[in-house]
Amino acid sequence: MNETTRTYDVIVIGAGPVGENVAERARAAGLSTVIVERELLGGECSFWACDPSKALLRPVVARADARRVPGLGQAVAGPLDVEAVLAHRDKMSSYWKDEDQVDWLDSVSVDLIRGHGRLTGPRKVSVQTPDGGTVALTARHAVAVSTGTSAALPSIPGLDTVRPWTSREATSADKVPGRLAVVGGGVVAVEMATAWQALGSQVTMLVLEDALLQRMEPFAGELVTDGLREAGVDIRFGTSVTSLAREGGEVQITLADGGHLAADEILLATGRAPRTWDLGLETIGLTPGDWLKVDDTFRVTDVADGWFYAVGDVNHRALMTHQGKYQARIAGAVIGARAKGEPVDDTRWGAHAATADSAAVPQVVFTHPEVAAVGLTTREAEQSGRRIKVVDYDLARVAGAHQYAEGYRGQARMLIDLDRDTVAGVTFAGPGVGELLHSATIAVAGEVPIDRLWHAVPAFPTISEVWLRLLETHRG
Repeated sequence: MNETTRTYDVIVIGAGPVGENVAERARAAGLSTVIVERELLGGECSFWACDPSKALLRPVVARADARRVPGLGQAVAGPLDVEAVLAHRDKMSSYWKDEDQVDWLDSVSVDLIRGHGRLTGPRKVSVQTPDGGTVALTARHAVAVSTGTSAALPSIPGLDTVRPWTSREATSADKVPGRLAVVGGGVVAVEMATAWQALGSQVTMLVLEDALLQRMEPFAGELVTDGLREAGVDIRFGTSVTSLAREGGEVQITLADGGHLAADEILLATGRAPRTWDLGLETIGLTPGDWLKVDDTFRVTDVADGWFYAVGDVNHRALMTHQGKYQARIAGAVIGARAKGEPVDDTRWGAHAATADSAAVPQVVFTHPEVAAVGLTTREAEQSGRRIKVVDYDLARVAGAHQYAEGYRGQARMLIDLDRDTVAGVTFAGPGVGELLHSATIAVAGEVPIDRLWHAVPAFPTISEVWLRLLETHRG
């Protein structure tokens, strides 16, 4: 066993996109920085989530759109080229190798230590390296944890015998299962059901709730349900699993109503849990396995002296890669400012406050139809006590939707804060709406007055003309 000791200004544990951005921003602020990673640089997003899942979904959605365009329907009537789709997925996942990420880290002068990093006390991290060595690290200013989440598996008898898919297996599988059962009704569930049904699986969704995408506006889940069923997915609401077994290569699923289902694979898309079980949190007075509660500058609130930061999914504020990278940009700047004794602007929408985490979180669900949303939903607005006006518009009535596809179906909703006369939330559901989202995000984050939005003229004939129609509907 060999042991070395090193001291840096900043230590980052976890080299996914969030940790990489924290490290880069801290280094740009002139602080010596090291990042610790036990798996692949680039993390979940690059290898088992965003990149591979969207690579699987892009051909599916493009074909579904093309089938409704006059002159193209016959050309895309056949099945997808599964081998080509999976090869594209592999390429977009860099064949599960991280050399490019290592090169980037070198280019921004951040040191890398591969291995399992654990806290051993305030500002102290011990790294067990793959060769059996130990590196003892000390931070002068900050330790930032960006270890993300892993799949949260339900307690089901027989679960340990069936080798279930989680999101990792669902995005990296190298063959199409004949029958796939999907347990859950959230984003991972609907996206993977969309992808694997189109690639040739017979997909059955087992959903405990009575609707899909329950954290979004109800019409979004309804349109996605219709789209999945039209594609051939069997969706069973109000259904729970009581036991599992694998017999002769098949997964045998027993349901709460006494029914049974057989599948070749089963995907459990039932939530996420923080990767904090083996971080040494107990050495600084925290509980292993807990989410890490932070303030708007990402300091962990339950740790004294302000040296400990938690950035990205592990803090449970907004579990999306783009939001984690936003947090990382702020956290890196905060760490740099505090290390230099510079003022920290943590006021609402200040340079060092993650206000968007509560006011303007954008999200796209890459199903067919797509769902794009930012800001509050109607339910959240009502729960907050704000005076909100709900403005709905049928996207199919917009000229750009007629150009996009025959039989276009979609819905738009804008929430207006009546006391501030600004947009508090927007949800779009329909083919191609993902590209509308940033305009909505700017309107919400910028708190653009409704009267000024009237002067933002959408081009004709595009789907974005829905902005004009929403404003006209509001004005009556």
